[in-house]
Amino acid sequence: MRDVYVRGKYRDVILPMVVLRRLDALLEPTKDAVMEELAFQRDEAGFTEWDETGLRDASGYVFYNTSEWTLQRLHDTATNSQQILQANFEDYLNGFSPNVKEIVNKFKLKSQIRHMASKDVLMDVLEKFTSSYINLTPFEKQDPEGRKLPPLSNLGMGYVFEELIRKFNEENNEEAGEHFTPREVIDLMTHIVFEPIKDNLPPVMTIYDPACGSGGMLTESQNFIKDEEGAIRAMGDVYLYGKEINDETYAICKSDMMIKGNNPENIRVGSTLSTNEFAGNTFDFMLSNPPYGKSWATDLKYIKDGKDIIDTRFQITLKDYWGNPEDVDATPRSSDGQLLFLMEMVDKMKPLSQSQQGSRIASVHNGSSLFTGDAGGGESNIRRYIIENDWLDCIVQLPNNLFYNTGITTYIWFLTNSKPSHRKGKIILIDASQRFAKLRKNLGAKNCELTATHVSEIQDAYMNFVNVERQSEDGLAVKVFNNADFGYYKVVIDRPARLKAQFTQERIESLRFEKSLKEPMQWAYKTYGEKVYEDIKPLEKEIIEWAEKSGLDLNAKKRKELTSKVTWEKQKGLLETATILLEKIGTDEYHDFNVFGAQVDEVLKKEKIKLTASEKNQIYAAVTCYDESAEKVIKKTEKLSGDKLDKLLHHLDCTAAQLPDFGYYPSGKPNEYIIYETQTDLRDSENVPLNESIHDYYLREVKPHVGEAWIDLDKTKIGYEISFNKYFYQHKPLRSIEEVSSEILALEEESEGLIMDILKM
Repeated sequence: MRDVYVRGKYRDVILPMVVLRRLDALLEPTKDAVMEELAFQRDEAGFTEWDETGLRDASGYVFYNTSEWTLQRLHDTATNSQQILQANFEDYLNGFSPNVKEIVNKFKLKSQIRHMASKDVLMDVLEKFTSSYINLTPFEKQDPEGRKLPPLSNLGMGYVFEELIRKFNEENNEEAGEHFTPREVIDLMTHIVFEPIKDNLPPVMTIYDPACGSGGMLTESQNFIKDEEGAIRAMGDVYLYGKEINDETYAICKSDMMIKGNNPENIRVGSTLSTNEFAGNTFDFMLSNPPYGKSWATDLKYIKDGKDIIDTRFQITLKDYWGNPEDVDATPRSSDGQLLFLMEMVDKMKPLSQSQQGSRIASVHNGSSLFTGDAGGGESNIRRYIIENDWLDCIVQLPNNLFYNTGITTYIWFLTNSKPSHRKGKIILIDASQRFAKLRKNLGAKNCELTATHVSEIQDAYMNFVNVERQSEDGLAVKVFNNADFGYYKVVIDRPARLKAQFTQERIESLRFEKSLKEPMQWAYKTYGEKVYEDIKPLEKEIIEWAEKSGLDLNAKKRKELTSKVTWEKQKGLLETATILLEKIGTDEYHDFNVFGAQVDEVLKKEKIKLTASEKNQIYAAVTCYDESAEKVIKKTEKLSGDKLDKLLHHLDCTAAQLPDFGYYPSGKPNEYIIYETQTDLRDSENVPLNESIHDYYLREVKPHVGEAWIDLDKTKIGYEISFNKYFYQHKPLRSIEEVSSEILALEEESEGLIMDILKM
């Protein structure tokens, strides 16, 4: 194959041929029975379409082949004609059952057969795979010298197949890890998922991976719980389910299911996010390493219609600050869809009414799942939904450079909806970032591994469920938290607007141009003058061309506004109104906007000029600016007494004396309160822990520094984030100034000595 394929493409032939040879070997003993069943259906029963059930029963498997060929017969009867061999080979492939044909198509094996035939190497490749010195069958054989070749069980074949996948992934470093999770990571996941309930496993177990890749997570899980020499040795049946978007990887996974005797129909191809393939199904165990840092924009139209969620998997109900339930967005930013896979698994959790063990989940993520997204945003809502339902059990921080295709820090999330009583309402975080052994040779980005000892340490820490202080730089650290420790209130802190105002010709001149189109409108007016008001249509092309050449990114709506007569006349009208106000009010500077605003309203009334709130605000924006020495701008005054006051005090959970802390200031008149305009560019927010009073926090952290600020409690949102750096930060004290000074002096002496030696030479 060396001159026919580049090295990175060997897998395109070897993987499908290994699969084909194994399937062929499994079918060899029942080949005659299948052909007899076929003859019966065709000749005696007169079927025009084959009865698959009869053919499967004859083969003894969920697949079969109705052609006269086997790989051995193709080899033994081959002539020097590559064309005849190719035709016979294709006839052999066409004889397979539909489930194998799908694998053949996903592997694009027919095109590989044609390519090898055209390069005159098909016979040579076939000879290698039918060699009598290699036993890929489940039966004991002898080689030509009489040596015994032991049988290869389904489990053994699975290991062979996975070793090939690992080898090819290592050789193609750009793909390594994309469909392959290091086995020690899966080992850790399976230990923590299965061993805590090993004495109470359900009699029939279902395992699901929504991003199954080549199926390693599924088959390793099955191997772990069915291993005769393992700690569990489960006797019940295990059913594997998965979905994979990549055709070739799907074919690898499905064929692996066939090789190991699992039901290949439970493996589906396509996007897990765009189609709810297993809707209505629930699973006992779910393990996955979903893609992270990968856009899900192509799936967006299947999940959201505008702002509306149309897929129930990503539609959740949470309570706002006041305890009112509301439907909220449970989708992350479109550039990273890893949390959507976690929500897919949460959607498939088995309720306790179906199984007392519920479901147990293990999912690999990068750090962004822990903290990206603001309170009220999709990522935070997902974390909140999982934690407030008490499903998050544990998160383990793994060492860097543990995976084949990335060196970033990764984490394993463990979820369950059936926590033991002593773990309810709590989450354990395990920092295992320093527990690793170095590899002698890097495998892609992977330069370290978890040993069996490391896995055992982490599992023990999970099971013990107690805090553990790090004993050394490379030690393990463990902390147990209450669920609420990760939550916070995002509280909006507002400050009053203090505006000074003054009409000047220069300031009001800016009203000629719409703010978002100021630059191109200024150029057009400077270039064409009053023509822009007379007839702008002939100028449209030149104005748009100038905007494009100037690098202004204007969408279709903005381009239309820029060359619209309505836009220009509206802005001109505002300028004319401001000119009238300038003439009537003059150029005096006002430090009390309340007086200035009253003057403006009086002039507008006398001149019978009507402005919308937006138009008036545009004029104010042009002639005012913030000045901390100016008077506060009053928005309104409000009478508060009786039931109205009681309801407000109950709503804010405060006393009448505390109302200024929430933006209600006594005016000096009985029961009258002033509410000030907000200076939005001075608006700030504070993250207040859930277990702390917002008002107490404000009195301690805000009011002493900004006395006129207040809490806008109605804008409060609830968020959740998990910061390993904060919880497990290791302080390393700086060296003393004396130590640093002596080192510098020693270096100076050394350098001076070197210079003197050079000069002497």
